Order: sequence, then structure tokens, then C-alpha cells
Amino acid sequence: MVPFHGAGSGVDELSWGQRELWGGMVRQRTWMPMGIVVPLPEGSTLDAVAAELRFIMERFPSMRTRLRLRPDGPPQQVLSASGELPLEVVDVPAGGDPAAVAEEVSRRLHETGFDFERDWPVRTAVIRHRGALTHQVTVVCHLVNDGFGGMVLADEVARWHRAGRRSDTEPTAMQPLEQARWQRSAAGQRQSAAALRHWEKALLAIAPRRFPGPLDPRRPRHWQAGFASRALHLAALVIARRTGTDRTTVLLTAFAVALAAATGIHPVVVRVVVSNRFRRPLADTVSPVSQPALCVLDVADLPFNEAVTRTGQRALAAYKHAYYDPDDLDALLERVSRQRGEEVDIACYFNDRRPPSPASAEPLPTTDQVRAALAGTAFHWMSRQDRPNERLFLTISDNPDTVQLDICGDTQHLPPAALEACVRGMEAVTVAVATAGTLGTWSCE
Repeated sequence: MVPFHGAGSGVDELSWGQRELWGGMVRQRTWMPMGIVVPLPEGSTLDAVAAELRFIMERFPSMRTRLRLRPDGPPQQVLSASGELPLEVVDVPAGGDPAAVAEEVSRRLHETGFDFERDWPVRTAVIRHRGALTHQVTVVCHLVNDGFGGMVLADEVARWHRAGRRSDTEPTAMQPLEQARWQRSAAGQRQSAAALRHWEKALLAIAPRRFPGPLDPRRPRHWQAGFASRALHLAALVIARRTGTDRTTVLLTAFAVALAAATGIHPVVVRVVVSNRFRRPLADTVSPVSQPALCVLDVADLPFNEAVTRTGQRALAAYKHAYYDPDDLDALLERVSRQRGEEVDIACYFNDRRPPSPASAEPLPTTDQVRAALAGTAFHWMSRQDRPNERLFLTISDNPDTVQLDICGDTQHLPPAALEACVRGMEAVTVAVATAGTLGTWSCE
């Protein structure tokens, strides 16, 4: 057991970022576990692992935040100043593979039920082989952090190690309890109201339907696929440099073009997940502050450079309006749908988990290099299940050498063939444009 004693405690309503995730957990009936398995340096000791774990629990309030579930209202966040966290030690059996045991432990920690009120939102274990620690397995509830929050945590832990395992700085970020208080304030209410005015304008203008419907419904209903393409990575770098933009904007444009082609419905309306850490009080927070922005992208039959420019403009405006009260958004969606006489469907998500790409003076990939990389493209179906999920969710994972996509879709709204066509279409359009020597027109027809 690892004891910890951190600063601050209290009870309050959930912050907007926490409520965003709680809504997804309720819809999808999952505690959204996120996990990582890392090899430990040679000579690592239990005391050293426990010391790092104690630092994390004490430094970051979200790591020691549990929920208070209420039958007559939404959950509240409960921050504890102290407690004890189990650190599990798993011995590798004779003849066993430590890496394989670590993966088995990770699966078990993911699949074990979670008690929001009693369990700490962090589960961790170390793998021991012949007396030596080889791996650490950590699984956290998504309410602890989001993707970019994880990067903040990793940077803080690295700084702690460089400082001789001492805290040489004080936390400056607005923490979840403080976030909840600010969001109730007049300033917070003005922020949310301004964001939702932007949403309402778009919701009243777009066609209600996003997807073609049950053209090829399947059982199980929700399908997930993986797609890895170095060619898409290289082509996006070429286009980003030529257009003076970033790789996320290029891939968002390609997604809009490919989705319009796969569904025949455009403009494309997509909820782009925004970190919100460009807001100064949230810059260094580990806690979840990501929320989706609403982008309306009409890229049909535009020259690709113009489509990229338009996407960048629309995305920037949307990012500014991605910080709001999720409950108020739900009420707005219900009101607009009632006003229009049918549900306005915006269950289409794009989430680029990679950090911003640094400026580079490296030579761009050649046309031959981009085309040659096509041979390594891989697509595979990953899972099929009936547990509720979003209608379409595209995630880009952090990988420095390839674009790694994860696409999940509801076959009641988008057939499996369209899911595959979407990711392959993203590769096709970017490679075609990057190797043509011109940023010409790409038809959605």
C-alpha cells in the first residue's frame, strides 16, 4: 500500500470536462479505462516505483478524485487529501514471458469492474521476473485526464526525476474543483453562452442527417477498424508544408472529403475534440478539459489547397467555442431538434491525439517515397460489439512515423464498407494531391 498526502480536498459539481466524459460513459456504459505498459529501467526497486506513484497522487488532484453518485441529480466530484493506493506485484511464472504477463495484467485491470465512489481512479502493478522488476502497468479512469493531460503528467514526472525526485515548482493550473467554481461564475456563464450561440447558428443551418441509414446493418452493431499508413503520414507532411498549415488540418480536410464521398452527404459536420489548453488557466492541467467543437466543412469539388485553407478557418473558429456547459448543449440540441421537427444528428467525431508537429527544416518526402510507402498500408477489422457507442468516431494515435487511425462506426447508420472507404479515401486523396505536383480539385463524386 502506497500512502499519499496531497494538498486540498472538497466536494463540488463536476467540471465541464468531467461532465463531457461522464456523458460518454453513461451513453457507452463504460468507465473508459485508459492504460499503458512500460518497461522499467534495470535495477528499478519497489521503493522507487512507490515514490513516483506517491508523487503523482499528491501532485495531481484528479488522481485522488472519486465521485459521489446521487439518485436525484448528477454526480459530484470528491477530492481527498490523503489515502492509500494499492501497488500490485505480479511474479512471472517459471518459463513465462514478462512482457506477455504485463499485457495479461493490463487486460485484467481494464476488464475489472470499477466503483466510482470507492475505487481510486488509478490502478497500477509491477511485473517481477526472477526477483527483478521488468514492467509497470497503469490503468486509469478517463475522469483522471485526457490525452494531452497525460502528456502534461509525463513532462511533470520527468521534471521531478531531473530534480532528484523533488518538486521544484508549484502547480499553477486551475484544478477541477476550481474549474467547477469558475464555470458557475458570471464569467464562466458568459463563456458558455457565447460558445452555444455559435453552436446554435450552425445547428439551425445544417441538414439534420449525417449518415445514409441502415443500408447494410450488422450484428453485432458497432464495428471498429484500424488503419496504418506511412504514405498518408508522408503525404500529409508534404501538403502541410506546401499550404503553410499543420498536419491535423490536412487530415481533417481529407476526412471531410473522404466521408462526403463515402456517404454522399455534404457539407460534412464533425465534432473535433479540442484540448482547451490554449486557455491560459488550463495550460498545465492534467485533469480532463477536452471538449468537442462543431465544424461544418463544405469541401466538395474545391481545389485541395482551398479546402485546407477553408478547413483551417472553420476549425479555428470552432476551437474558440469548444468550452461550454455540456448540460446546456444537450438542452440546446433538444430544443433545436424539436424546433426543426427531427433530431439534428451531430454524432460524428474526429480526435487527433498527437501533439502539434514542430516546425522542421528537413527535406520533404519525394513523390517516389510517398508512393513506395503505399505498400506498407494495413487495414484490419478490430472488434464488433453491441454495447452503445457513437455513430462515427475517428481517432488518430500518436506515432511519429505513420498515421495510425482507429475508426468506430454504427452499422445502423454507416455500412462497414463506408467505414473502410473513409480511411482508405483519406489516404487516396492526400497521396494523389501530394504526388501530383499540384493541389488541384478532388471530386467527392
